[in-house]
Amino acid sequence: MNPYIDEDLAALSEHAGRFAAGRVAPGFLERDATRTLDRGLMLEMGGMGFIAPELPEAHGGQGLGSLAAGVIHEQIARADLSLSYINLLASLNGQILAQHGKPEVARPWLVRLTRGEALLAIALTEPRGGSDAANLRLRVERGAGHYVLNGEKASISAADQADAAVVFGRSGTVESGARGVTALLVPMDLPGITRNRYDCHGQRAIGRGSLFFENVRVPADHLLGQEGEGFVQVMQGFDYSRALIGLQVLAVARAALDETWAHAAQREAFGKPLSAFQGVSHPLAEGETQVEAARLLCLQTLWLKDRRLPHSAQAAMCKWWGPKLAYDVVHQCLLTFGHGGYDRGVMEQRLRDVLGFQIGDGTAQIMKTIIARTRAGREAVPA
Repeated sequence: MNPYIDEDLAALSEHAGRFAAGRVAPGFLERDATRTLDRGLMLEMGGMGFIAPELPEAHGGQGLGSLAAGVIHEQIARADLSLSYINLLASLNGQILAQHGKPEVARPWLVRLTRGEALLAIALTEPRGGSDAANLRLRVERGAGHYVLNGEKASISAADQADAAVVFGRSGTVESGARGVTALLVPMDLPGITRNRYDCHGQRAIGRGSLFFENVRVPADHLLGQEGEGFVQVMQGFDYSRALIGLQVLAVARAALDETWAHAAQREAFGKPLSAFQGVSHPLAEGETQVEAARLLCLQTLWLKDRRLPHSAQAAMCKWWGPKLAYDVVHQCLLTFGHGGYDRGVMEQRLRDVLGFQIGDGTAQIMKTIIARTRAGREAVPA
């Protein structure tokens, strides 16, 4: 019995799980090898209502809430973490557009997003650093009916595949910090945009890369929030994505544990199944305990969000603990498989995929600072 998952959400999770097992999982290794995001699968997911179902119906969603998005998200991630970026980016960017975009601009993009017809990136990180997210150098200058963008974004998920991006840039002085940052919805087919792709360790189907802006003119009505206030307004949405990331990586750990328990029960050594040896079963039991606890924390965070209750500290806990725990659990599972786990295959790909989330979308150190500030106060835990 899960206090956060009612019968409807359980049925939705099972529905998504059947789709993930039948359609997503079979291409898991191939998409990693070819570094190709399957747009056909994306359309299927959109057609089944699996992309950003929490958005209001007026914006192309189903109004099902954050927990509904979460249970779908973890089922897709269980089958392929890289492909589940479609869900993650749609939920994060969909919320930003719905809350801060002008309806006449945002709604057509939101409809395409939920249908699986468009992929949106979020462009915050720059070459000079990622953790100091408000210390931006990309310039946003106001023109006559448009904004002009000049600069570079780095380590952007889906950089070379996105149809549009939520781009953060500096419209004020450097000294103005977060209060001088403006956010814009930028279609990726505008003149002056170039992009590349990195050769990353994991998450290779979705990929990461750089975006370069050279005198890119963005219509003024593509402003998100208020000019100079974009960072402060839009960054609140990251509490949501941090809980989703926790579910995302823990779903990978859950899949690894399930397969490893089955392997340990079947594989024999010294006349006994591997699971009979405490040195094998106890580390897996520890992983079971911690994954269950961390998943409940993520679900609690989404439950709080659905009720519009404070959840920044819980979201930060999900983000620092989830990826570290998932990596440790998958690592242990790989070791339990021995030389078979070390071969290139499902288990080693999972290890590569979850590692990236200890870096991107906020490091553990930043998350712990957020938690400390909510407990002791910002004055007691200065930047």
